Amino acid sequence: MTTPSTHPATASARVLLQALAALGVRDVVLSPGSRSAPLAYALADAALPDGERPAGAPALRLHVRIDERTAAFLALGLAKAAVARGDVRPVAVVTTSGTAAANLHPAALEAAHTGLPLVLVTADRPHELRGTGANQTTEQVGLFGGAVRFAADVPAPTGRPGEARDLRHVVSRALAAAVGARTADPGPVHLDLAYREPLGPGAEPWPAPADDGLVRVTARSAAPFVAAGPDDLRRDDVPTVVVAGDGAGPHARLLAEANDWPLLAEPSSGALGSAHAVPAYRLLLGHPALGGQVRRAVVLGRPTLSRPVARLLARDDVELVVVAPHGRDWPDAGRAATHVHTEVPAALIGRAGPPGWLDAWRAAGKTAAAVIDSVLDPGPRTAPSRSGTRVTGPVLAREVVRATQQRDVLVVGSSNPVRDLDLMAGWDVPALVLANRGLAGIDGTVSTAIGVALGLPDRRVRALVGDLTFLHDAGGLLRGPLEPAVDLQVVVANDDGGSIFATLEHGAPEHAAVFERVFATPHGADLSALCAAYGVRHTRVSDVEGLAPALAAPGRGLSVVEVRVDRAGRRALGERIESEVRDALDRTLG
Repeated sequence: MTTPSTHPATASARVLLQALAALGVRDVVLSPGSRSAPLAYALADAALPDGERPAGAPALRLHVRIDERTAAFLALGLAKAAVARGDVRPVAVVTTSGTAAANLHPAALEAAHTGLPLVLVTADRPHELRGTGANQTTEQVGLFGGAVRFAADVPAPTGRPGEARDLRHVVSRALAAAVGARTADPGPVHLDLAYREPLGPGAEPWPAPADDGLVRVTARSAAPFVAAGPDDLRRDDVPTVVVAGDGAGPHARLLAEANDWPLLAEPSSGALGSAHAVPAYRLLLGHPALGGQVRRAVVLGRPTLSRPVARLLARDDVELVVVAPHGRDWPDAGRAATHVHTEVPAALIGRAGPPGWLDAWRAAGKTAAAVIDSVLDPGPRTAPSRSGTRVTGPVLAREVVRATQQRDVLVVGSSNPVRDLDLMAGWDVPALVLANRGLAGIDGTVSTAIGVALGLPDRRVRALVGDLTFLHDAGGLLRGPLEPAVDLQVVVANDDGGSIFATLEHGAPEHAAVFERVFATPHGADLSALCAAYGVRHTRVSDVEGLAPALAAPGRGLSVVEVRVDRAGRRALGERIESEVRDALDRTLG
């Protein structure tokens, strides 16, 4: 008869890591804590180099972060990097109990809405201490509600026979749900693990790896690009556009090219780099000869950026076809969809628009792009005329596009940066642009970008964020000297506040008396001093001519390029661009 371990928490934590590794986990992010100590000790063993790891310990890459919220977004970035490599691989994040666990919630929500496989591992007090007022004890079971695809309340181990087998079975179910093996709906899962003292390891060796209880679930095969289906769509010559939202992938580009349809692609759609992609498309949708003529829209991914696109997709006179291969829900904020498919229906292939339809959009896009450039660059483009010129958000986005080479990766923050990029993006080849568009929050963007850079070490990674996004996750810059270095350039558009609100109804003149305090929220923060405190290289750019040199040479390590951006003219600049593009289209289209 086997003698039960005198350190059941340690034994159980070791079995957990063996199971995670056996089922595909390679990266684990840990935030320190006492109740999670069994996991921390086990992870320290698993992170040792080959030849130093104890027998039985799996090989895992460990990342340690002090702040649980940044740790979770770092894991999110690692998961994004895995998807970019074509590998839907779960990433685990480990915390102790109490508020530490609650700090995972923002990243869990983002992962839920973007379908990223995060494994949230929270240590907990044993059941007899719950509800007693014990220190750092709260109700962690169900903490993440509907944000997780699977949740398990795992009792404190006792060393009973069959306990390791049962744990491996629970982990198998959790990871199958995380990668969407049965549902084609990947997302976060939650394992709440109760531990009793002793929380430190004893002298017992690691258990031998075992398959007893492990379940390797065969994943559902990916949906084909085109599948047969009923031909109940309207005639072939319907004026159609393809709307590629966040995460649409290359299928949106392939569909547009197969039918010679205009492609309206958001930066993080994964569909850029096609001759069918129309620049500045949101400025064209209001013109009667372009957006006004659309009678069918095919949506892939989640369109979230543009109010003109949202209005198009809610119109009664537009047949809305949604292609949503994953998940229970589908994007249809206007409640106007007439068809929802898990793959592109064969009936959609070969249905070209009316003669000249694509050419009209292409020409209009070129016209709009030329007008935007003329507004942003008044006068001859000579060094004297540009010397000391203040930078605007669109100019910064354009320079970032120009600096981004084919194999580079760009992580873009919410609010104005992603909208400026949407206006200015014009890559001739497919570009990898990533963004947290699940809920479009500014939470954890710096940490997400760091996770992406750690997960794609062979590619140059740059982030473009606003100042509030940067300050919101400044803690993401903190990396202990024992942690792997990361190569990442963070470009911060610093306009001393939330200029996104200036472009919305809140920025109208009638709200000027309250706008600065409750919407713009100027902060006056010294980003240079903040970067110095974190030991991060900092460069400040104040005019247009300094942009290209600062972006061209990011160097190794983590660096910040702070670009002082004019906020006062944000609303007026946007209105002028819209007006001049509209006038130019009227002259060419009538």
